[in-house]
Amino acid sequence: MHPYIPLLLLLAFVIANAVMMLGVSHIFSTYRRTATKIAPYESGMPVLGDARERFSVKFYLVAMLFIVFDIETVFMIPWAVAFNQLTEMSGLLIIEMFVFILVLAVGYVYIWKRGALQWD
Repeated sequence: MHPYIPLLLLLAFVIANAVMMLGVSHIFSTYRRTATKIAPYESGMPVLGDARERFSVKFYLVAMLFIVFDIETVFMIPWAVAFNQLTEMSGLLIIEMFVFILVLAVGYVYIWKRGALQWD
């Protein structure tokens, strides 16, 4: 139990700090409900349509494209560092990266075929 005491102290400090900040902001806030404050708005403009409109498929394809390239970057940088340090496993690491690039290529081709890279 002795090694966990610093972690428990940090956790207690974080929880106490969060509760204290919420309590102090609630005590000292000057929130008054007025007609202007409770009126719905979007960027200062009155609402024109329903909030439950359907999004274009292109929005989801762009999100998928971001995830594909983000995962690629997040995975390849540590892989390159590990590849430089683990020379006895270099064959396995190369195969692993080729499989990963193949999975990313399938996602990239899917997005390309669906037209996410063509802007109107």
